[in-house]
Amino acid sequence: MTGFTAVILAAGEGTRMKSDVPKVLHRVCGIPMLGHVINAARKAGAGRVIAVVGRGADEVRKAFESQNIEFAIQVEQKGTGHALMQAREAAKDSDTLMVLYGDMPLITAESIAAMVKFHGERRPAATVMTARVKDPTGYGRIIRDGDRVAAIREEKDASPEEKAIDEINSGFYCFDGSLVFEVLSRVKNDNRQGEYYLTDVVEIFNDQGKDVLAFEIGDPLELSGINDRRQLACAQNIMQKRIIEHWMREGVTFINPDTCMVDAGVKIGRDTVIYPGVFLEGSTEIGEGCTVIGNSRIKDSKIGNYVEIVMSQIQESIVEDKVKIGPFANLRPGCHISEGARIGDFVEMKNARVDAGSKVPHLSYVGDAVIGKKVNIGAGTIFVNYDGYKKHQTIVEDGAFIGCNSNLIAPVTVKAGSFVAAGSTITREVPEDSLAIARARQENIIGWAQKRRNKIEGGNQKNG
Repeated sequence: MTGFTAVILAAGEGTRMKSDVPKVLHRVCGIPMLGHVINAARKAGAGRVIAVVGRGADEVRKAFESQNIEFAIQVEQKGTGHALMQAREAAKDSDTLMVLYGDMPLITAESIAAMVKFHGERRPAATVMTARVKDPTGYGRIIRDGDRVAAIREEKDASPEEKAIDEINSGFYCFDGSLVFEVLSRVKNDNRQGEYYLTDVVEIFNDQGKDVLAFEIGDPLELSGINDRRQLACAQNIMQKRIIEHWMREGVTFINPDTCMVDAGVKIGRDTVIYPGVFLEGSTEIGEGCTVIGNSRIKDSKIGNYVEIVMSQIQESIVEDKVKIGPFANLRPGCHISEGARIGDFVEMKNARVDAGSKVPHLSYVGDAVIGKKVNIGAGTIFVNYDGYKKHQTIVEDGAFIGCNSNLIAPVTVKAGSFVAAGSTITREVPEDSLAIARARQENIIGWAQKRRNKIEGGNQKNG
């Protein structure tokens, strides 16, 4: 069954997070936890997604403004039943409602889809997602009558026999959309907290003789909620393991997967080898047959095929096929490295294009630059791009050679096939196929060093 409406309850205060950031915006593997739930619902076939938000509602809206999410506001947090009621107007024409939680990011699309399918085939008033756990302490217990849920007993109300039950309530429900809101209007808040609970809907349906069924999933970790930083770290570890295992099944080698971090939005091609200590973040894409060696961080970048990256950082950049980078290179945003180029050790680049076959082997800064094909940039070359007010561009055309320890003062162009002598400071255009020498003529003053030593040593003896 597809086309159901997912209502995600995401209005909790999150006080135990001790944070100014709304709880559901805390990230798990690079994506806000609410984003994981939205993605799972969509992948499972949700036609509409409604998020019920409270604290930090404006921040949550902004974070998901491009994802076609509908929002309902829960001004006061009065329980899960009250939260769902805030979506009544938005969801009034929905045949099937799936209730999820924005702070439970480990739920999978497969489990959601299977539960919605089960609910659609059996057509009960409600279906409750359940799981069996080794230690059910703190959870509501499922009191069964076959497939039917006769009751959900909270621990404080459970008898010793009921406390021994290992099947627990996840808090995820499928409801018949034509029935649930009318029943919700009957829920009372006559409890210690003065709140309205969804579990009471199950009780009312049972009192009316309507079916409430249990749908048990196999992995209780999917039902893990996040209330504090410790649980956030646990969810990160579980999600990270899932992501890396997925890519290993797709043909990627991780030498030591426990030491790597790979965000949920990352894509990796087959036969790529990831060494220990690698961070792949954001929307990064790694091609086939690449090697990424430890302590490398790649964020929001696209890497081609058969690229070697050694202990380097790359952000918001494009690297084409058969490029070699590092060790200890830093590609800041806006770089585009073309096929077969080489970026060596201790090179920093920013907003720079390097065309095919060119080399920046070591110890250089290249900012706001366009480097043509088969160019060599000697060690210690600085592209001087900033005049204190504006950034300026340097262009080095095809086949040029820049000698070591040169300064290229932008804006400036070094024309094709030209040669800049080592130690030069270039301030004007270098014509095609020319030699540019921009340094003071060397002069040797014979005996100067000995005279200086004699003078200093003589002064020291007098002072002594």
